[in-house]
Amino acid sequence: MKKIFLLLTISIFAALLVACGSGGSEDAVTEDSEESEETTENAENEETEEAGGTISIAASPAPHAEILEEAATVLEEEGIELDISIVNDYTTPNRLLADEEVDANYFQHTPYLETEKESHDYDITSAGNVHIEPMAVYSQDYDSLEDLPDGSTILVSNNPAEEGRFLSFFVDAGLVEIEDGIDIEDATFDDITSNEKNFEFDNQTAPELLVSMYENNEAPAVIINSNFALDGGLSPTEDSIVVEDGNSPYANLVAVRTGDEEREDIQKLMEVLQGEEIKQFIEENYEGAVIPTE
Repeated sequence: MKKIFLLLTISIFAALLVACGSGGSEDAVTEDSEESEETTENAENEETEEAGGTISIAASPAPHAEILEEAATVLEEEGIELDISIVNDYTTPNRLLADEEVDANYFQHTPYLETEKESHDYDITSAGNVHIEPMAVYSQDYDSLEDLPDGSTILVSNNPAEEGRFLSFFVDAGLVEIEDGIDIEDATFDDITSNEKNFEFDNQTAPELLVSMYENNEAPAVIINSNFALDGGLSPTEDSIVVEDGNSPYANLVAVRTGDEEREDIQKLMEVLQGEEIKQFIEENYEGAVIPTE
């Protein structure tokens, strides 16, 4: 009887050991499995961060933000999200970029960028050109520059980087001459040597206000940047009396902090913005008011 009791005790003890051993094994397997899943998840997250992420970008409303919205649908397939901030002036976007509040901006051309860098010591650079917005001259009362009466006031923006651009309309029409040896892109109102019709160029107005001034007929002629014209419901090709052609050197670009043009996500952004899908979108939606760069 004692032997049977002893054997029974040993059997129960062995069973308890087996049970404890099995439980430990399961716990170990569970822990190993959880660690493996965590490692895999971390690896996937790191891979996603490398391949995608979010680009914050400040842009003018039209056409820049509209073009970016179209590009965003393409970039989603690459795992890249665009966080677009709309800014309707010419001074804030570069400050936001320099202060690292955004990763990029899209609103300006090279002459303006160079002026901003010189004025504010910004360490920013172009990541690439995207489109040209032909500037245009608008008038409620006259059909051509030649029809403008003597002494007419021409309203232009207070952007000093574009004074030569404003003058180019009148130089090309033979109504104004500038000093020999000065490229039109570098010209200022001080470089005028001949102005037979005594046009007065009023450059005291912020560019975003020019559309309303034109609509209120506050001057015989108003020169308006196409982004503000489009945002105000004007067509540079249909509503103006003269418009720049596609050879304008004022291509709009994406700017980034110097060095970030090498970032993989910024390069992917530029690849999309300069790609065929966006070119087709620009051509179909703006009908010559915005021209994609080559």
